Order: sequence, then structure tokens, then C-alpha cells
Amino acid sequence: MKAIILAAGVGSRIRPLTDHCPKSLLTIDGKTILEMMLSHIQDCGIREVVFVLGYLQDQIRDYVTEQFPNLLTHYIINERYTETNTGYSLMLTRDIAEGSTFIKFDADVVFDINILKNLIGSRYENCLCIDKNIDLDAEEVKVIVEGDNRVVRASKTVNPADAMGESIGIEKIGGEVSKLLFAELETMMKEKKHYQEYYEAAYEKLIAKNVPFYAMDITGLPWTEIDTQEDFATARKIFSHTV
Repeated sequence: MKAIILAAGVGSRIRPLTDHCPKSLLTIDGKTILEMMLSHIQDCGIREVVFVLGYLQDQIRDYVTEQFPNLLTHYIINERYTETNTGYSLMLTRDIAEGSTFIKFDADVVFDINILKNLIGSRYENCLCIDKNIDLDAEEVKVIVEGDNRVVRASKTVNPADAMGESIGIEKIGGEVSKLLFAELETMMKEKKHYQEYYEAAYEKLIAKNVPFYAMDITGLPWTEIDTQEDFATARKIFSHTV
């Protein structure tokens, strides 16, 4: 099993904190966001990590090399990080990750290790971590679930009233479905109009073709996505002295 960490973005909404520092290297209680993520990944037995970098890429590469020398690391550079989004970044990992089961992380998510343990242990091959206890608005990726936790929509455009909860930016993708996913992403990214699409757009295209994705409820376990300075303050409240 591999880990894929999407860390190419500028983090413009949390400036000036990211003017000279990648968002994933901001610190919470003396530890960087990336350190907490990689420690959890290692502790859960994953040794191979694929990074998609862009903004201030050398800082991240140097940090990982120094702090996590035992990881098997791959670095992919999204040269178009200023004009593309997470769908494009994930597509760039195809040569390394296609055919493998992987856990995909947004690099700005801070989370309790039990979320990752539960995801790895889930019986579902393709699985999204969902928090039900969230005030949903336009910014969140909202998930609609039917039947046996099967996902039928996963998008920011979902009506909050119809949603089970928010997808937190950590997913497990099985080896066979990864082939379909990368094919879908490559088809999308042939047209520049899709450059700003999130990877969930590819998930939804597969779901529409009856490829099964499931929701794993992580409600009650600590996590937060850090987009703004307010989010960063929230992360410090939640994770100080606990991670």
C-alpha cells in the first residue's frame, strides 16, 4: 500500500503564513502538519509515499529527506500548480501509483491516527472518510450516501440538506479502481477547462459508471482541514498536546 500526498498548492487563503513557508510545514504544538501526517503513515505500516509538489517544493523535499530518511519517497512536480487543482495533481502520480492500492491525503489535513487505522482496516476497497458532525456550506465536499454506505455523490455542489456529511480529504483507492481513476483523470485533463477540477470530479464520473465507492464514518475522531488562519487556530486548539 502506498500513500499519496497532494502538496502542490500555494495556500493563498492562509497568507501571510504561507508567504515563505509551505502550508504543510506550518507548526502545531512544535510539530509540522506534514510531520504529524507522515508519523501516522509510518506508524500504520506504510513505507512508500508519493508527493506531488509545486509551491516552495524544495522546502518540503529537504524537510522530508532530513526528518524521514527511512521512507521510500517519490517526488512529482506539478509545474502548473498555479493554474491547476487537485485532480491534475493526482493524475500526475499515475506512473507510480496505477494498479496499486493507495491512501490519498490532502497535505493540509491534521487528523487522529485512528482515522487512518480504521481506513486501512476497512472492508471497503474504495472508501471516503466522512464526518457527519459538520456544519455544511459551499466550501465543503459534501457526500450523499445510499444503502450500504455506498456513495452516490461527492461534490461541493451537493445540497447540504441531502448530504450525510463532509469528505475530509483522506481516501483509500483499490488497485483495480486506481486504473479506472487515472484513466478518467487523464481524459479530463486533456482539456484545460478541467484544470481547476478537484479529484472528486473523477470519483463522481466513476460512481456514475457504477464503480463502487463507500463512506466510512469517522465522526467524533479529531481532525481538521486547514484552509484559513481561523482553521489554523482551530487545529492548534484541537491538537496541542494531543498529537
